Amino acid sequence: MSVYEKLQKSMTDKDMAAYSELLHDDCVFVFHKSGRKFSKSEWVSMATGMIANEKFVQNSSRCVYENDDILVTHEFMSYPDDTKEAVMAVAMIKDGKIIRYETGATTLN
Repeated sequence: MSVYEKLQKSMTDKDMAAYSELLHDDCVFVFHKSGRKFSKSEWVSMATGMIANEKFVQNSSRCVYENDDILVTHEFMSYPDDTKEAVMAVAMIKDGKIIRYETGATTLN
């Protein structure tokens, strides 16, 4: 199963343990919109709350490109504050796990 398929399954199942397992211990998350950076532990803590919220919804997702080094996705997301975004994400992969994950988002509301 590809990293993209595993990522989607963990999101669909709301399985944070499986999601966390896809992240390299040295993983860094970068939000292009704000410039904020998060370590794996910071991101997992924040994402756990997001995924548990029923109003956090991945409306659609597609894999633009994936190989052993990179994963590029495009998603439409809905958030608890009733905003929606189109999100482009680029994940750098090392040893089969995501080591750097950068997102760029466009507000749709």
